[in-house]
Amino acid sequence: MGNYMDIILEELTHSNLEAVRKIDRNDISEAFVDTVDTIMSVTDYGAQHHCLGHTFAIRHADTYIGVILLGEALHWKTDPPEMAQEPFYRLMGFVLDKKYRGKGIGGLALEMTINKVYADYGVRPIALGCHRENVRAADFYCKHDFQKTEYLEDNDIYYLRYPEK
Repeated sequence: MGNYMDIILEELTHSNLEAVRKIDRNDISEAFVDTVDTIMSVTDYGAQHHCLGHTFAIRHADTYIGVILLGEALHWKTDPPEMAQEPFYRLMGFVLDKKYRGKGIGGLALEMTINKVYADYGVRPIALGCHRENVRAADFYCKHDFQKTEYLEDNDIYYLRYPEK
């Protein structure tokens, strides 16, 4: 498999969508992470409404191995109250092909994405929803400075990450 530190973030587009659909995530329920098609729809909506952010296809060499969306959050009524005080980003649709998990790639791709969005659009807090039964993802996000809240949206627990002051 080689060196995983040569990860490339490439904008998810309708041109690479078919290849990105081939990511093997059959062990991850859609209740845990949206499908690539749903993420593409959210990306299209964001583009049409001039929302800030990026949706990346994550590549290792010539293989698409994941997808991640980090964009300007539209306020939802279920958002934690503190998120109503300032603009923030929402992390959505983050999934890696199952062959590439547990190798540090997810953390690298997450931090690369955050750094790119911050560089392009400015620094803001980040919110995400993690299914209450998705323990592996919850541990991963906590390792990456997201704080678990007591707020829920359906079965998703909100996690928040504030920029370093």
